[in-house]
Amino acid sequence: MEKTGLKDAFSEFKDLKNIDRATMMGVLEDVFRTQLAKTYGSADNFDIIINIDKGDCEIYWNREVVDKVEDPNTQIALSEVNKEDDEYEIGETYATKVDMKSFGRRGILNLRQNLQGRIMDIEKANLYNKYSARIGEIFTGEIYQTWAKEVLILDEDGNELRLPKAEQIPGEHFKKNDTVRAIIKSVEMKNNTTPYIVLSRTSNEFLEKLFEQEVPEIYDGLITIKKVVRIPGERAKVAVESYDERIDPIGACIGVKGSRIIGIVRELRNENIDVLQWTSNTQLLIQRALNPAKISSIDLGDGTDKIKVYMLPDEVKKGIGKGGCNIKLASMLVGREIEVWRELPKQDEEGEEDVLLSEFSNEIDQWIIDKLQSIGCDTAKSVLALSESDIAKRADLEDETVAEVFRILRAEFED
Repeated sequence: MEKTGLKDAFSEFKDLKNIDRATMMGVLEDVFRTQLAKTYGSADNFDIIINIDKGDCEIYWNREVVDKVEDPNTQIALSEVNKEDDEYEIGETYATKVDMKSFGRRGILNLRQNLQGRIMDIEKANLYNKYSARIGEIFTGEIYQTWAKEVLILDEDGNELRLPKAEQIPGEHFKKNDTVRAIIKSVEMKNNTTPYIVLSRTSNEFLEKLFEQEVPEIYDGLITIKKVVRIPGERAKVAVESYDERIDPIGACIGVKGSRIIGIVRELRNENIDVLQWTSNTQLLIQRALNPAKISSIDLGDGTDKIKVYMLPDEVKKGIGKGGCNIKLASMLVGREIEVWRELPKQDEEGEEDVLLSEFSNEIDQWIIDKLQSIGCDTAKSVLALSESDIAKRADLEDETVAEVFRILRAEFED
């Protein structure tokens, strides 16, 4: 065992953690039997005795004593045996200890490489199993290196975990030795290399786990998080439900003066978090999701994927939210697309009726009408109530296009 580092490889294998003794013995025996088969043609008639505690191995070659040898691997001549011991008879088994030197230098090198290869395979398998079992858990580690497309983080054993750019909250910047928290998202084996462990700070599950850590009632199962939707770095909505009527789920999640939720907000780089009470009533859930906007009426649109929500003009902007963020999250929460429509008054102060933009489809291209509706302008007067520059900016339209739209709409009321 002393030649060409074989004993060192054996010792390294012996010292491996997280591997049971039976598996270790089986692997070691398999490595030696593989080399015996290469050297002697077969390994069936060899006994391998492994001493894990001492980090050593003994091999015995068993051959049948015969008068005339036909197979040197399994037989030995009586005349040869009697040179050393005259007590053997034909048909008995003669055992001799195998000297590692009989493998030759190349054979010992093969043994060492095979053993080291199995060590690496077991380490990979252990690492894969360890982190596969932890998928969905929060991991805290120190940043070792940063690149343009990902961040490298090391665990306490020096194993590498990756935080890809796509899994980072927009605007985040890390530097070496920073401590970072993220959820273990996936573990992949690529081309038999070291397991690729992916972390995430943008997943809904990460926000859910943060709530579990900060809110004891959630951890204890008194409050359940029914659904989480996020636009990472901007806004999130968390729907919760309490199984104890004495517990206010929203108040418990926010804490006294926001003491519980403030830590989560800071962890997520000041991401706005709306906590609302879950309900299976779709209309009520929409009202809570679009808060603080007040809804006049809701058309669930039976048989369609879209829900129309009508609001007074002053409420539309609140319902849509900055960059359409609020309405998008509400749609994700409900699981259907929500469209905000400006409630059409029957008459204005002068007694004039308003007109839906859809009535101008013969004069205004539909894609322009769609853009105007996307910013909450569903009627002619809702467009004219804003300046041309404001409409151009919010609807992302050319100044000339907006000027033409205003001309058409004004003409309707001048007539």
